[in-house]
Amino acid sequence: MRIRPLAALLLLSLMAVAISVAAQETEAPKAPNQALQGEDPAANPGRPTVSTPATLTPVGYFQFETGYLGAWRSPEFSSQSSFNEVLKFSLTRRIEVLAVGEPFARSRVQKQTGNGAGGVTFGVQGVAYQGEGARPTIAFSYFREVYGGSTPDLDLGSSKNAILLLASADVKGFHYDTNYFLDEVISGSIHRAQFGQTLSVSHPLVKNFGISAEIWHFTQPFLRGHAVGNLWALNYNVRKNLVVDGGFNRGLTSTSTRWEVFLGFTYLLPHKFIR
Repeated sequence: MRIRPLAALLLLSLMAVAISVAAQETEAPKAPNQALQGEDPAANPGRPTVSTPATLTPVGYFQFETGYLGAWRSPEFSSQSSFNEVLKFSLTRRIEVLAVGEPFARSRVQKQTGNGAGGVTFGVQGVAYQGEGARPTIAFSYFREVYGGSTPDLDLGSSKNAILLLASADVKGFHYDTNYFLDEVISGSIHRAQFGQTLSVSHPLVKNFGISAEIWHFTQPFLRGHAVGNLWALNYNVRKNLVVDGGFNRGLTSTSTRWEVFLGFTYLLPHKFIR
């Protein structure tokens, strides 16, 4: 029973790649009177920052966010390498469903190395106010962990339930995403509240490149500490529906993961499944 959510995420990822390759091989060139490339749906990446956009992905399209994360000197391990996957699908302009998983992780704890899988979480996000330009889009989301995983957690820990308030807007050429977290974290039979805040600011650079900077903070109720980090990332828009990214995060407190490096991509499957 514990394997099923993780297996479903892996299966959906493989199906997406197969469908995409087949479509690229068989799709005929568009006639001049058909939709222009500029009208094609664009990806809306949530990675690699901790912040999640309040805006949703295009309605009816699957979006995959896939990445690798290397981390060193965290409270629960000395080093860890892992792969992560986020699947998003917008049912309407205001409702989006999400699945988050970590199919594989290799961790080193007290000079012992082990392999395992991380947790699997399902969520839903709803837009409360659709903004434009400097007027922020406001959204709320809820996540529920369905499988706790078998690998050590990062400095943020893992929440059983999470509620988020999200806001996104564009101001004078800069885009920002800010999130406010209320999480339920569990250790044995003890339940605690965890609070978090994030702020990510991005700006386009030359020729399809962009840069992001982020500051984030989470309380650590069981460690009686605070995890704080500073993240920097570069992204490259290969196509409207494909964005690759890479960067690093530096922990700023003694209970934060000291270093994290990441590399990944966001891919919007170019086939609409619902109208």
